[in-house]
Amino acid sequence: MPRGWSTTSATRACASCSARKASPFNGGGKHKDPDREPRRRRRATYNRYGGVRHLFAALDLARDKLYGHIKPIKKRTQFLEFCRYVRTLYPAQVRIAIVCDNFSPHLTTRKCQRVGDWATTNNVEIAYTPTNSSWLNRIEAQFTALRYFTLDGTDHITHKEQGSMIRRYIIWRNRHADDQRLQEVVDRANVA
Repeated sequence: MPRGWSTTSATRACASCSARKASPFNGGGKHKDPDREPRRRRRATYNRYGGVRHLFAALDLARDKLYGHIKPIKKRTQFLEFCRYVRTLYPAQVRIAIVCDNFSPHLTTRKCQRVGDWATTNNVEIAYTPTNSSWLNRIEAQFTALRYFTLDGTDHITHKEQGSMIRRYIIWRNRHADDQRLQEVVDRANVA
């Protein structure tokens, strides 16, 4: 079976790519059991003196693997670093498609042609979802699962602790991609 989303070409692979903001103080998530004892109170998160971290992630649709890098800033340079990593996962002659939202570091502009130039020279096609339609990107459901299994109801003290949880989840998810609970969360989140 050809890899990726094109049934007419055996030299294509597809990765969905996106970035999400993560703070060590993720509240949210109501517990499903109303008879359960109340959670201990989490501290207020009005100020994020340590800043936030950004998860660059890609989903290989053919292999059903999730890849992610956590970065302190989210600019075009970091996006290209992650794209270079994704490119190393496939042989150079295999054309890959990366689906992105319209966040400005993903775009090629008149002032900065780096993304387009890199894609052209590295046999990569970058496809953008329409504005306000990020739900069309298949990786969005994976972010829902990541939040559900890793971040909801947590109170990480440091970015390092939170990053460790996210990395451990990605490893677990890749080993248990057919897990029934994971599939239920992803299926609920998939709109398209």
